Amino acid sequence: MIQLGSVWFRALRSRAATCGQRLALLKEAVPEASRVAVLFFPAYPPQGREIAAQALRIEIGDFDAAFANAKKEHVHVNTVRERIVELAATNRLPAMYAGPEFVEAGGLMSYASSYTDLFRRAAIYVDKILKGAKPADLPVEQPTKLELVINLKTAKALGLTIPPSLLPRADRVIE
Repeated sequence: MIQLGSVWFRALRSRAATCGQRLALLKEAVPEASRVAVLFFPAYPPQGREIAAQALRIEIGDFDAAFANAKKEHVHVNTVRERIVELAATNRLPAMYAGPEFVEAGGLMSYASSYTDLFRRAAIYVDKILKGAKPADLPVEQPTKLELVINLKTAKALGLTIPPSLLPRADRVIE
């Protein structure tokens, strides 16, 4: 049996590892930000976001209860995603997300592993396994391609001007 769950796990692990980078990009886009709320899965190690918060001189508050309540009520992830984007827009809060699907749903920015790259690399692993390689003998890899996605329509709605230094670094800009 071939298990590709570790590919998804690597993507999730990368999301946690890039939290500090996401905070830095958000701070660059919204330089006046001094407090940031971070929604995260409790399994993620807090070190990256805490170190970044100290370096960027921003305060972080977490919302464990929001996800605990969503789990208790068996809320579907897409519903949570749409609601998070909607709440950020309604409250005129610039937000950085851990996946492009949030930006496609109307969020401001995301910085995350490239799903296309992850699936390509998973296909390479499947090919090796189908050719006889033992999964336990294959090296564990971390995502290497990260994508920055910016939604200019959302920035405009929030009254934000994305700095010219940030736009050329974006892999995709939604207008």
